[in-house]
Amino acid sequence: MSAILSKAGKTISLDSNDKLNLLSKFLSSRAQKPKKVLLIPPDLTRFNSAAGELTDILFGLLPDAEIDIMPALGTHAPMTEKEIRHMFGSRIPLDRFKVHDWRKSLVHLGDAPSSKIQEWSEGKLDYSVKIEVNKILFGGYDLILSIGQIVPHEVVGMANYTKNICVGVGGEDTINKSHFLGAVFGMERIMGRTDTPVRKLFNYGFDSFLKDLPIYYILTVMQKNFDSGKMEMRGLYIGNDMETFAEGAELSRSVNLTLLDKPLRKVVVYLEPDEFKSTWLGNKSVYRTRMAIADGGELIVLAPGLKEFGEDKEIDRLIRKYGYKGTPATLESVKNNAELRNNLSAAAHLIHGSSEGRFRICYCHGEKIGRDEILAVGFDADSYGKVSQTYDPEKLKDGFNTMPDGEEIFFISNPGLGLWALKEKFC
Repeated sequence: MSAILSKAGKTISLDSNDKLNLLSKFLSSRAQKPKKVLLIPPDLTRFNSAAGELTDILFGLLPDAEIDIMPALGTHAPMTEKEIRHMFGSRIPLDRFKVHDWRKSLVHLGDAPSSKIQEWSEGKLDYSVKIEVNKILFGGYDLILSIGQIVPHEVVGMANYTKNICVGVGGEDTINKSHFLGAVFGMERIMGRTDTPVRKLFNYGFDSFLKDLPIYYILTVMQKNFDSGKMEMRGLYIGNDMETFAEGAELSRSVNLTLLDKPLRKVVVYLEPDEFKSTWLGNKSVYRTRMAIADGGELIVLAPGLKEFGEDKEIDRLIRKYGYKGTPATLESVKNNAELRNNLSAAAHLIHGSSEGRFRICYCHGEKIGRDEILAVGFDADSYGKVSQTYDPEKLKDGFNTMPDGEEIFFISNPGLGLWALKEKFC
């Protein structure tokens, strides 16, 4: 079946009343008013999803319900009070927010067998995958709402739907092995696609072990209006099946995928400092542009807020130790080092973050991290203060820019909002 409720289109922009009306209609359509509700929105790293606003609307529509909110952190750091207030507003009490611990707060539901992983990886991998989720899902809720944005994604193809459950509030084994599955299969075969090996894994885990829970998905499709600089909601979908997600993914491809006729020689990406503090997140600048950059080209990453590599301390240590050295070197390190074999999401990230020697990556940093630290993991480094004098993110417009000296660059103000690729690489 298709979405239970939706409003969507390439040129529409849903306002607050549209959002309120759709969410109200959904809640009113239920046979009984929910008494105990769990909301699963993303964290601040997905601020542009509009999930913060939707969470606040839902809280207001359910005044008599017991409501818990667990941001889908995955491996991200817990949200601070400042971040919670910035994303979700001021009226939801802080004690409603629960923290997901991807290593300890889990229940093991079962396994995706190795035969399935062999099939989905085209014979490249043969491990089984534990399906583990936060035990809060089994806390007696009569409605669970997973809230988030559909957008091209480097691991699963298109973000959200079952990923928000299996990874967002999922466990270490699922996160590690799903990320490695995507990396070994090839991220350029995955990004922007709806049906991928990693999506098959998440759907298998959900359909096999979680389908009896009262989980519904509230999915947004967002696009930046480059004239106003504001995010606009092109679609809002409410449903509980793959068809709902597929409808939204089709719209996302039409508004979040930029296809280019020729490769780009120089790309400049800006990482907003409150959102992008690590290369774990900031490497979206690499993932989302790699199919557009020319061989021998250059990626300049303006990263004034960069302070670390991994938000998780162990992942940060592994990135510092093994570096972004490309697929062959990373696979060899996985083969020879148990600590990396036991943290395959870190290994996958090292593969994703490398240009495989095809183009230069230069991180332009502020004062929270040292030049030598960046050089040590395999990137070039420069000063944000210096480089931003030439490439000022306040003056550049998204897309092609001609600099005073005649140089042509392609500027991206937020790599998390889309995917850029050559037409020939996306067919």
